[in-house]
Amino acid sequence: MSAVKRFEHGSRVPGWDRAADLTKDPATVPDAAEVEVPAALRSEIEGHMANYPERRSAALPALAAAQRVHGWCSPEAIEQVACVMRVTPAYLESVASFYDMLETSPVGRHSVYVCTNISCSLRGADELYAAVRDAAGEGIDGEPINVRAFECLGACDIAPMASVDGVYVGPLTPADVPQLLDDLRAGRPVLAEKQLAKRPVADPHANTRDFGAGTERDA
Repeated sequence: MSAVKRFEHGSRVPGWDRAADLTKDPATVPDAAEVEVPAALRSEIEGHMANYPERRSAALPALAAAQRVHGWCSPEAIEQVACVMRVTPAYLESVASFYDMLETSPVGRHSVYVCTNISCSLRGADELYAAVRDAAGEGIDGEPINVRAFECLGACDIAPMASVDGVYVGPLTPADVPQLLDDLRAGRPVLAEKQLAKRPVADPHANTRDFGAGTERDA
């Protein structure tokens, strides 16, 4: 069979341009007796499952939990999640390959996603992304930093912004990048005063006409 023509940008979905192999055995749920799952990870996954009437709905937070443990959604991580949730690895692979925040290949211990959608782009996201990418250099302790331009992180109110190991920070400028990387290397909270958790929110009992006259978000 001739190869399917790829667009220049390709796709993150593994095997998107290959025909399905119908000769493979059907996917099965991993045997709980054969898969060792870290106790803390099992407990977290079960906690997420308890929040939904249908256990499959917990796939996204469960995979995110496994990614925090393994660093990415590796075959081992997916098998562990599938074992606890009693679903097939194939179902979880389809979820992991769809969501950009779930990594389907090995990455560095630290991730910096710079939002480049319209609100952030209009306020200098391209320059911010270039500054982070260039400054990341050789990474931390020889391990690369996963720097990526992200289509939308849903935080237009702090544009331009970035997600640093899952923590939203902004508004940012290229001048903030050295401090961002210094904090990462030192293991400190990254740009603590610019984290979304520190951003004031509306207080029905306060004067919020002037920005900042509100209450702090729960961290």
